[in-house]
Amino acid sequence: MISSNPTAINRTHCSWTDGGTTAWPDADLQSKEGSRTCTCVASLPTMKRSPLITHISWGRMVVEGVGEGKDFKLYPGGGRAWDWNETGTRHTPGIQPADVAELLDHGSEVVVLSRGMDLVLQTCPETLDLLKQKGIEVFVEETRTAVERYNALAETTSVGGLFHSTC
Repeated sequence: MISSNPTAINRTHCSWTDGGTTAWPDADLQSKEGSRTCTCVASLPTMKRSPLITHISWGRMVVEGVGEGKDFKLYPGGGRAWDWNETGTRHTPGIQPADVAELLDHGSEVVVLSRGMDLVLQTCPETLDLLKQKGIEVFVEETRTAVERYNALAETTSVGGLFHSTC
């Protein structure tokens, strides 16, 4: 990236056309700029991608880099099996605030919650309230629809999800 005002962009160092290099943020470009042009190397945060779900069928899911199982917690950078016993989750009242906490801890900015293949799994109102309070966009959908949405979001967004592959 070439800029006549290199102080206006985020970067880690500047390589000048005359061969010099200036490290950031120590450089004082305004006094050194003159007629030289600076090629600035950006330091942009990298987004951890959420793993894609590569297969979904009754009682079976396959998640890239995570493995095969029945229910999953997925988030930017990884995931694991979702053990309902950890938080006392049951079909009713459903997904607990503690179930989504791990997704948020891993940087999920959007959350997809599946309801199961037959829409039996509920979501506690307190869970939805928590996500709303934190400004997290949430989708609550049948599992196959939730998987499609999650995979599409995973391409561009820090998305997390809870997926139940049976009822």
